[in-house]
Amino acid sequence: MERLWSPWRLNYVTGAADAGSPGGPGNNVGCIFCDAAATSNRDHLILIRTALSYVILNLYPYNNGHLMVVPVRHVATLASSTADELGDLTRLTRHAEIALVEGYRPHGINVGINIGAPAGAGIVDHLHVHLVPRWTGDTSFISVVGNTRVLPEELTQTAARLRPIFERLARDNV
Repeated sequence: MERLWSPWRLNYVTGAADAGSPGGPGNNVGCIFCDAAATSNRDHLILIRTALSYVILNLYPYNNGHLMVVPVRHVATLASSTADELGDLTRLTRHAEIALVEGYRPHGINVGINIGAPAGAGIVDHLHVHLVPRWTGDTSFISVVGNTRVLPEELTQTAARLRPIFERLARDNV
């Protein structure tokens, strides 16, 4: 039997990633998105940031290029977001689509927001928008049979590919 080693996922599969989840609405202690927003871009794979939101690579990507657009403010729902936050979130989501198309040439992109645990939100108390590039035939046998993803590009390479595109989009005020 062959083995595919991915030791970076140990914290995730053992539930250690859940240990830092906030205790309830308005409690951002230990929130991974608040922690990421408080650090430098390159430390937490943040690709670009504005005063109201930022784009970050997913540490446990479904596919290469899987990223998230996150409001800086610890807010759980679209309804509790301000109009300015929603506008900025939408603008950066648009930039994310442009960057993924330019950087990866996917055949499609899944864009989604999971609000609440029953809807699939892994981080329930901090709103975030997922963008996952998709290619025809990207579900291989190993995903179906082995319930395992094979990602051919490291996160630092993904950041190096996408960060210049986001910086250009911000500079050109697209």
